[in-house]
Amino acid sequence: MVLPKACAVLARRSARGMPRLRTPIRTAMYSSQVDGQSSSLRKIFDAVATGKVSVSKAMDDWNALEYDVLEDFAKLDGQRAARTGFPEVVYSEGKTTDQVTTILVAMKKTNEIVLATRVSADVAALVKAHADLTDIHYFPTARVLSLHPKPTTPATSQVVCVLCAGTSDLPVAEEAAVTLELAGVHVQRIYDVGVAGLHRLLRNRQAIQDADAIIVVAGMDGALPGVVGGLTSKPIVAVPTSVGYGAAFGGLAPLLTMLNACSPGVGVVNIDNGFGAAVLAYRILH
Repeated sequence: MVLPKACAVLARRSARGMPRLRTPIRTAMYSSQVDGQSSSLRKIFDAVATGKVSVSKAMDDWNALEYDVLEDFAKLDGQRAARTGFPEVVYSEGKTTDQVTTILVAMKKTNEIVLATRVSADVAALVKAHADLTDIHYFPTARVLSLHPKPTTPATSQVVCVLCAGTSDLPVAEEAAVTLELAGVHVQRIYDVGVAGLHRLLRNRQAIQDADAIIVVAGMDGALPGVVGGLTSKPIVAVPTSVGYGAAFGGLAPLLTMLNACSPGVGVVNIDNGFGAAVLAYRILH
């Protein structure tokens, strides 16, 4: 039904002497045909040559196609930073050591930030043994590998405050903190300030209020983000963790608590997703 209606609209516009709707319809038809890198490049060039799309639109489509194929297990998205503001990062769980190593070596050639998350100490040692990755840095608590050390001077004066409720939440909190630091963001850590000892949190109230964005990591009942939300006007990224006894259901209980936080302005990411919280905070700053 859509195509006949579109044709009828064009016919009426033509009968009234109105200009043809060239760019929107043709661009949409052109974009829907982009389905393979080599053939799509020709389509992009042909579309520009015939005036079907603008140069700007063609550049966007070209950037969207660019990736590097690694054997039969990975496609590196070299344009992700240009599209989204943050480069592709390797999620290492579920990958073999050889796959992680191959991906990192390839990323080293093109990416300004080379980062892998959820890397065990054993895998990190094997990766660092590779001739091209001997200078890689491992952050054991965060389980993060980075080609570069943390910058000695943050690239921005903005501050992200990373809080966690208990020491058991440190791996997730550190994943967020280290990711931000490697991206050039100044991080202030305030750890072990759960609601069971509220005075510990209140003593850090000024630092919380001065931050530009806040990440709050908590397991158990997950109450901390809602409390912090009542102390500051800054955006809060809440991260539930899988820390807790049976009825915590592996992080589901704190997740539901955070989603139902009484304090407005609290956003929630997935269970144990410190990296996702870091990227969201990074985008908030930018």
